[in-house]
Amino acid sequence: MVHERALMPVPDGLPWEQAGAIPEAYTTTHDALFTQCGLSMGERACIHGAAGGVGTAAVHLASAAGARVVATVRNSALHDGVKALGASVVVAPDDFVGAGPFDVVLELIGAPNMTGDVEALAVGGRIVVIGVGGGANAEVNLLALMAKRARITASTLRARPLEQKADAARRMEANVLPLFEGGRHRVPLVATYPLDEVAAAYERFAAGGKLGKIVLTA
Repeated sequence: MVHERALMPVPDGLPWEQAGAIPEAYTTTHDALFTQCGLSMGERACIHGAAGGVGTAAVHLASAAGARVVATVRNSALHDGVKALGASVVVAPDDFVGAGPFDVVLELIGAPNMTGDVEALAVGGRIVVIGVGGGANAEVNLLALMAKRARITASTLRARPLEQKADAARRMEANVLPLFEGGRHRVPLVATYPLDEVAAAYERFAAGGKLGKIVLTA
């Protein structure tokens, strides 16, 4: 169940399948990039794991805000698709440090990237960790972090109290949903499945190699 204060209206002209792909990925992304890290126009952002649902949302929102986006994507076949979403540069995960420096790093992979994240930060840079699929324990050079006057933050939405979830929803209404009105923007959808095929949907999700979201329909 979702509390009514955490709900958002469906933008005019947006199909329901698209609407279903927005709330979790885009709220997570907007909160991390803008509320937590204060990403602004003209800054450089590195988006790790940029081919997934949250990653594609991050590329979309960062580029729409006027940031220069460098995205990391392991599957080279998906690089052009991520560029089409607004990334200026798409690189393999091992090559991102040389594409810096970055004002903001959105960390969706976790521990394997943290050394490189700190190395690639600009002075005053910010790292926000919202995914640890690659590992949760990392060693960080605190002297390097101090020298760059940088900071690391981390975030989850699901465990937050209602007041904070409602605040995130209102920020979405004001800053993100207008992008989708009248069909101006679309969420990249890999596939849609009826609700009674949830097992097949999960198999497709687990298979990897996708660009964007998988949506269940009622």
